Amino acid sequence: MAKFELKLPKMGESVAEATITNWLKEVGDTIEEDEAVLEIATDKVDSEVPSEVDGVLVEKLFGPDDVVQVGQTIAIIETEGEVENTSETTSSSEETTETSASIAAVEESVSQAKATASNEDYNDSDRFYSPLVKNIAKEENISFEELESVKGTGKDGRVTKDDILAYVKNRGEQQAKSATQSPASTPQKAASKPAATPISVNGEDEIIEMSRMGKMISHHMVNSVQTSAHVQSFIEVDVTKIWNWRNKVKNEFAKREGEKLTFTPIFMEAVAKAIKDFPLINISVDGDKIIKRKNINLGMAAALPDGNLIVPVIKNADQLNLVGLAKKVNDLATRARAGKLKPDDTQGGTYTVTNVGTFGSIMGTPIINQPQVGILALGAIRKVPAVIETPDGDFIGIRYKMFLSHSYDHRVVNGALGGQFVQRVAQYLESFDVDQTV
Repeated sequence: MAKFELKLPKMGESVAEATITNWLKEVGDTIEEDEAVLEIATDKVDSEVPSEVDGVLVEKLFGPDDVVQVGQTIAIIETEGEVENTSETTSSSEETTETSASIAAVEESVSQAKATASNEDYNDSDRFYSPLVKNIAKEENISFEELESVKGTGKDGRVTKDDILAYVKNRGEQQAKSATQSPASTPQKAASKPAATPISVNGEDEIIEMSRMGKMISHHMVNSVQTSAHVQSFIEVDVTKIWNWRNKVKNEFAKREGEKLTFTPIFMEAVAKAIKDFPLINISVDGDKIIKRKNINLGMAAALPDGNLIVPVIKNADQLNLVGLAKKVNDLATRARAGKLKPDDTQGGTYTVTNVGTFGSIMGTPIINQPQVGILALGAIRKVPAVIETPDGDFIGIRYKMFLSHSYDHRVVNGALGGQFVQRVAQYLESFDVDQTV
């Protein structure tokens, strides 16, 4: 029998760690090659870690809510015969010894936590506390009542190691402030702090716990509003040419390419062209410095079945033709809805496009996706009466029109640049070549 170390796989250049959300297999379970062993989560994407071998799971080195670095061993799988572990063939004997020592250290730590926690009576609670959390609570002299008051951010409200450590740190800071404040100054400072608005809940109300992704989106949006000075510019675009051209070629395109031709790749192509004309839209802010991005990586906001939003990224969008963009858009949208995106699929975006018109909105004021400095909202395409200018005079006709809403960071993008950029997008759309073939 041989033992195989299952490691957290590399998930993209910008992804260094992931949080374990759920073990799909228990110790003693038989595992087949490519079968999912556990679920992990990064900033935006939930994914599965498959086994690289057939065998039996004999050891789990981390639990739910633990943060694991890329390349760390997360489980041991026992196999029949010899198994070549990539890390073992490329590592020195010292590194192998160090890995074994670290595994032993983890085992010893967990065993010690369990032994210590058994002496403390936290078992009357209806909540589940891990041995490590109980051990920290005992060492910090946290009473049963205090531990019960700690808000848990883990699955089903479970108290994680980070929760208990944050509580200990906050309690220490509060005690330090109380010790240094005079009796006269304390009430004054307390009065200056705005009180939270109480929420009244009655028996007819339903309390819904926010999902992990929902919490992260909430934090990300609030952080963006507090970071960037949001300003919006709006422009109306006549997309009649695009509407008629797409209707003419979409069936042939689907038959030949096996792909749907939506409006999204057409809009993405125009945005990529406009960014090349105005490269200072494709930037990020780092303190007092501006980082000008070389690559044009367009994020496309996609709504998920559970109501959350995710932003997969089209890398080097300016280097793709319309067919390439259509295939990429369809691939990312399909995998997003199926929960099959990889962590790297949502990384590295430099500008974002969101289609608010999908849900009937004619315009919107989207929040910038940090650390980008701009986001474009596509409104619904509407059939409206409009004035049409011709050499023979003006007349009223039926046209297909839409609004483009550009939100940008006024710290680094002034009104002229923000307005010129969205105007250029509109110009590319209105001058669309209807004679082109795809």
